Amino acid sequence: AARGALPLPRLLLLLLLLLLLLPAASAEPELRFRPPAEAPVRLFTEPELARYDGHQEGQPIYLAVKGVVFDVTSGKEFYGKGAPYNALVGKDSTRGVAKMSLDPADLTHDTTGLTEEELKSLDDIFNNVYKAKYPIVGYTSRRILNEDGSPNLDFKPEDQPHFSIKDEF
Repeated sequence: AARGALPLPRLLLLLLLLLLLLPAASAEPELRFRPPAEAPVRLFTEPELARYDGHQEGQPIYLAVKGVVFDVTSGKEFYGKGAPYNALVGKDSTRGVAKMSLDPADLTHDTTGLTEEELKSLDDIFNNVYKAKYPIVGYTSRRILNEDGSPNLDFKPEDQPHFSIKDEF
């Protein structure tokens, strides 16, 4: 036998082992369904969202507007700990964004009583700042669920074609 070559009985044994293992690998059941092209939506409760308030080093910074949770980590100089808009993060700050207010009373999802002008401003900032600049990482439970906890059948995810789906999704 050539130097370094396996003796014939050992080679046959190795081939036999491979043949025994191969059918087992290919006998795995094939998936009956294809995962959706879009990743599933991540739901955030208020306490979960509060964890992403920019105060923990190495943790992403999330801000919700109109029930849509954006990853604003790339704007750390605006939203990070001690930054000018840090009060907005870790919660749904829809009213504050609409009124351009950092007043703690305005840092809520509640849009009751906003003027037409404030609602138009909210839509402009939502579409031209947040949706244009920051990836969507999920939705608040208030946006996806009804008051009684049942799924909101009218829920439609926001379209954001210029961002790729994140791995954590």
